[in-house]
Amino acid sequence: MKWLRTLYAGLVLVLALVGSGAYAANELLTFDNEGLRERYEELSFQFRCPKCQNQNVADSNAPISQDIRHKTYEMLHQGFSDQEIIDFMIDRYTEFVIYKPQMSIVTIWLWIVPAFLLISGLTLLLRLTRSTRQGVPTELTAQEQQRLKALIEDKS
Repeated sequence: MKWLRTLYAGLVLVLALVGSGAYAANELLTFDNEGLRERYEELSFQFRCPKCQNQNVADSNAPISQDIRHKTYEMLHQGFSDQEIIDFMIDRYTEFVIYKPQMSIVTIWLWIVPAFLLISGLTLLLRLTRSTRQGVPTELTAQEQQRLKALIEDKS
C-alpha cells in the first residue's frame, strides 16, 4: 500500500512539473499593456495549427504553432492591426489557418452549390411524380372495360 502512495505522489509531481513548464512557456512573453496581451490571446485562439488539424495555435506545442505565435507576437509589437495579422497568416499558410473563413467567391460557392443541388433535386422529383400521375388514367374506357371482361371470361 505504501508503494501505491509513493507512485501516486510521483505521478502528481510529474504532472505538476509538466503543467508548470507549459505555463512558464506562456509567461516568457512580455507585453506593453494588457490590451496587447488580450489581442495576442484572442488571435492565438483564432488561428488553427496547420499540423495538428483541429487544434488552435494557443493549445498546440507543434513547432509551426510556436512560429505562428512568435510571428503574431512580433507583428503586434510592430503595430499591425488584427486584420493585417490575419491576412498575413492567410497569405502564408492559406485559409486553413483560421477557423472562420472570410467571405469570398470560393466560400460563397461552398454554400450556394449544395443549396442549388438540393432545390434542383427536389424540383426534379416533384416534376417526375406529377408527370407519372398525369399519365395514369383514373378510370377505364368503355373499350378497355370490354377487353377486361373478355379476358376474365376466357380465364374462367
